[in-house]
Amino acid sequence: MNATMTARVALIAAALSFAAWAQDRHQDQDSTTRSVQGIVSDQSGKPVANAAVLLKDTKSLQIRSFRTGGDGAYHFAGLSQNVEYQLKADAGGSTSGWKTLSVFNSKKVATIDLKLKP
Repeated sequence: MNATMTARVALIAAALSFAAWAQDRHQDQDSTTRSVQGIVSDQSGKPVANAAVLLKDTKSLQIRSFRTGGDGAYHFAGLSQNVEYQLKADAGGSTSGWKTLSVFNSKKVATIDLKLKP
C-alpha cells in the first residue's frame, strides 16, 4: 500500500470514528429528555378541540402552550427528566386544574389526560 492510499484509509477511519462518537453523544442527550402527551376531554369523556394546554416548568416557571386538534390530543417534547412540570387545560370557561409530571415518573413518554370541569 502506498502512502497516499494509507492516508486515505486513515482519513476514512477517522471520519467513521467521529460519526460513531457523534451518534453516541446524540443518543446520550436524548436519554436525558422526555415528553408528555394526553387527551383533553369534557365531563362526558368527549375529546375537546381547540383547548389550551399549559405546561409550566416548576424550576424556571416558564410556560409553554399547545392548542388541541379535533381529537383533543396534545404533546410536549424535549422535557428535562430532572424537572417537575405542571399541566393544565382550559376551554370555554372550564379548566382541568393542575396535574403534575413528577421527576419520579421515569417513562420516556408520559401520558397525562386532562378532564375539564366547569
